[in-house]
Amino acid sequence: MKNIIDYNELPLVSKDFNHRAASGVFDSTLTKVIDKRLVKIFTWYDNEWGFSNRMLDTTLVFMKK
Repeated sequence: MKNIIDYNELPLVSKDFNHRAASGVFDSTLTKVIDKRLVKIFTWYDNEWGFSNRMLDTTLVFMKK
């Protein structure tokens, strides 16, 4: 899932994720295990930018066919 989901280990804020080509960025600093049976997963995303990049990917696939 290269360029679809990124991985983050730094203490960043929402502004740091603007204009990321990935559809989502998994944030390991905010993801937690609760009561040994529940995993709270935190993912950042720039909705418009990520969507635009996926549409570009789709267009490039269709152009190759």
